[in-house]
Amino acid sequence: MSTALPLARDSRLVLASHNKGKLAEFSTLLNGYGITVISAGELGLPEPDETATTFSGNAELKALAAAKAANLPALSDDSGLCVAALDGAPGIYSARWAGPEKDFADAMQRIETGIGSGSRDAWFICVLCLAFPDGTAHCFEGRIDGTIAPTPRGNEGHGYDPVFIPAGETRTFAEMSDAEKNRISHRARAFETFRAACLN
Repeated sequence: MSTALPLARDSRLVLASHNKGKLAEFSTLLNGYGITVISAGELGLPEPDETATTFSGNAELKALAAAKAANLPALSDDSGLCVAALDGAPGIYSARWAGPEKDFADAMQRIETGIGSGSRDAWFICVLCLAFPDGTAHCFEGRIDGTIAPTPRGNEGHGYDPVFIPAGETRTFAEMSDAEKNRISHRARAFETFRAACLN
């Protein structure tokens, strides 16, 4: 996108999430741009049902709901792990595969069982969406390719990080420090596209 979007340096920006960890992460990413980040949770905004069938669709749905409810610009993200042997699953259902108890150990075992002798190729996708109260929205995608490790390794990160080995690496995301992961991750790549379009 060649022109900067109208996100002023003194803006208040709603993060369309109730996740405190995600709020801290985006507050850090936006530090230095003069933007105050507040979460949908802090504002008491409801979380909309993620009924879209794509990452961009769900990201846009969440951002628009927060922007209209708060009457402020809003940023959302939707992300997940896609596995070639599972026809791209779990994909947009990555969190749901872990169930209400967020049992990612079980979800990673389901992936391993599903792969069997098939391809271990996989990729993480992150789509960020910036939306405004007037209903306009802009999406930014980041992707990182890699493979699925036969067994989980590492204690850092979260979710599916223990089984994802980025291309060109021998370590899983969970064996990397946050700083190492954040330099190459799908979310970092999506944020860089967003930053270039919206924060210059």
